[in-house]
Amino acid sequence: MLRITDARTGQPAEIRRALTRVHAHVSGDDPSALRVLLVADVLARVLELGGSPVLLVADPPAALRERADDLGIRPSEATATRGGRRVLHVIGSGESMGGGADGAGGGGGDATGPAAGSGTGPGRSDTDVRVEVAPVTGPEEPATTGTVLRLALLTRPRRTPVTLDAITLTEAADTLDRWRRAVAVWATRPSRPIPEPVRQALRDAWEDDVDVLAVLDVLRDVAGAQDVPDGARFETYAYADRLLGLELTREIGASA
Repeated sequence: MLRITDARTGQPAEIRRALTRVHAHVSGDDPSALRVLLVADVLARVLELGGSPVLLVADPPAALRERADDLGIRPSEATATRGGRRVLHVIGSGESMGGGADGAGGGGGDATGPAAGSGTGPGRSDTDVRVEVAPVTGPEEPATTGTVLRLALLTRPRRTPVTLDAITLTEAADTLDRWRRAVAVWATRPSRPIPEPVRQALRDAWEDDVDVLAVLDVLRDVAGAQDVPDGARFETYAYADRLLGLELTREIGASA
């Protein structure tokens, strides 16, 4: 079961298995808005891995939608402006929710004003959760795109600002290249199941406030573990990539 910190209260909210709507609130087309969409995408993946049906709602500008496609961020459910036992509102830190698909006074409400803290005011359901995302900083628009940028944005907790400098992007590119080459080699070995402690560590990480850094740490540990067969390493990385969306199996057969 997913536990996610509600930015309105600072307390964890338990998201039980039920239809859940993830609503990404974006208006601009800068890297900070892109990070909001990415967090919404990862949230939807976590919920689906836990067996919950998900509706992802967003209405980004066309330029941002194009960049989101490049990062492998799933498109919005075009007709899903309502529905969902829980609604997770994903929004940039310090931003307010505009009209969007819910409308400021509609079913999802606005996270500002007196009703936001209590969850009982007009236009606010006590099943709404606000998920805040820190901004992206950097000297200029990053030239890096695709899964390298996706990993760079995932390597910091969502409430911590990300600086997209040359070091961060180079580290992400090097990590992706190393992992993809390793996965391609492991794929040639006999398949082995994911060790249960590893599977549980992954699930514990992403269900605990979507701790992507802990997921990445598990992958690093598995890569260096002497007692994990290569076939199990492959299955572990392929399983974790259902959350990460980094195309870690992309190099399989590339050199054949």
